[in-house]
Amino acid sequence: MNLKFNFLLFSTLLGLFACSQQADTKLTPEVPKPETEIKFKLTDFLSANSDLDNAVNDVLKQLDDTAIIAQLIMPAVGKYGQTQAMIEDHINRRIIGGVLMLNGTKSEFTSMISSFEKTNKSLGNLPFLYSADAEPSLVNRKITGSTAVKKAAEISSIDEVIQVSQQISTDLNDIGINYNFAPVVDVAGNATVGYRGFGSKPGQLIPWSNTFIQETQKKNIIATAKHFPGHGLVSGDTHSSLQTIDGELKEISTYPELIKQGVLSIMVAHIAVINNKKYQTNGLPSTCSKSIITDLLKNELKFNGLVVTDAMNMGGVVNVPQSASKAIEAGCHIVLMPVDAAKTHQELLARYKKDKEFKAQVIDAAKHVIRMKICLGLLN
Repeated sequence: MNLKFNFLLFSTLLGLFACSQQADTKLTPEVPKPETEIKFKLTDFLSANSDLDNAVNDVLKQLDDTAIIAQLIMPAVGKYGQTQAMIEDHINRRIIGGVLMLNGTKSEFTSMISSFEKTNKSLGNLPFLYSADAEPSLVNRKITGSTAVKKAAEISSIDEVIQVSQQISTDLNDIGINYNFAPVVDVAGNATVGYRGFGSKPGQLIPWSNTFIQETQKKNIIATAKHFPGHGLVSGDTHSSLQTIDGELKEISTYPELIKQGVLSIMVAHIAVINNKKYQTNGLPSTCSKSIITDLLKNELKFNGLVVTDAMNMGGVVNVPQSASKAIEAGCHIVLMPVDAAKTHQELLARYKKDKEFKAQVIDAAKHVIRMKICLGLLN
């Protein structure tokens, strides 16, 4: 009797153990093989890259309309810009996608960027593009405490161009600035901008500018050729009022080689064009002209990088109604230093919600900004 009982008990326990093993086998999930993370570089921005396109679309799908519009707006902080508190307010309201570090010390800007990014991370905002007018002729005045460098007109060789661009870029990397509004590629005629570029000798303008661009972008910083379509042969100052190119766009010849060599950003000036059969701006500054930005810069010159306006609080554009909307409609991707970032966001968002064609332009602009942020390594 005991032998029979023991046998039945052993059989039952054996069966239960087998069922348990089968159950464990079925319930244990299959561990997926880890996917290889694709990391993009700044040099990928201008390439035909379906993986990068998909990455941009994946980020875009996570953004609501407020965040999409925000990518296009870049106010300034520092002397002549907004206060740090105001920028923090913009960040909390999710209405901006970058900041121009306008005038301040190296330590101040480093601290600000750290603070801004801490807030962005806490809110789930995309990281920012941080820009500066770090031209050789302005950087030591714009960023106090930056490494002393020769002004553009004092540079005497291409080796010095390399040295200066590397010194500037090292400082920008230390601070956290990833977008340099330099070099000035205007012909050295205009008193406002002429001394700031390499155009005092025509033969050095393109090669020296290109060298500055390439050295900057090797340091994972966006370089910017400015001021399109050319400010050097204009007599006046766009900070004060709208200036005019009468007839031929003589400075356009500077840009094709820079575009071919991969400059990632071009800044458009507040300059009207008259008496030009092909490219009229109809009384508007180039920043608000589809003829200049879309027809000339994008379609004819084949520029596919970031198009940024010059500061939108300048006299050459500040009196244009709905100037931010006109700039985006013309083909710009970033509205720089608007008079009021909150009102600019409201203006763009209202037009975005009621105008399908404008919405498509906003989406395209936001994709360009997101693509650049991915290629900078901000969104890996």
